[in-house]
Amino acid sequence: MTSEPFEIVIKGTLSDPVAELIDGFRISKVDHGETHLVGALPDQAKLQGILALFGNLNIELVSVNRATRRK
Repeated sequence: MTSEPFEIVIKGTLSDPVAELIDGFRISKVDHGETHLVGALPDQAKLQGILALFGNLNIELVSVNRATRRK
């Protein structure tokens, strides 16, 4: 099974405890009031879990996109 890289963009910033809940993602940049998280997901269930976490914490989602793989 190969993991797919994704970029998730949210409004605002994440606190350290919330950022630690999102395994395998790194904050790639914070600008214009948005936080960009990039990481690999093994399956759709993991993606749905992260999106549910954001929803439960009332974190506004801006976008979810497949990221370009770096070589």
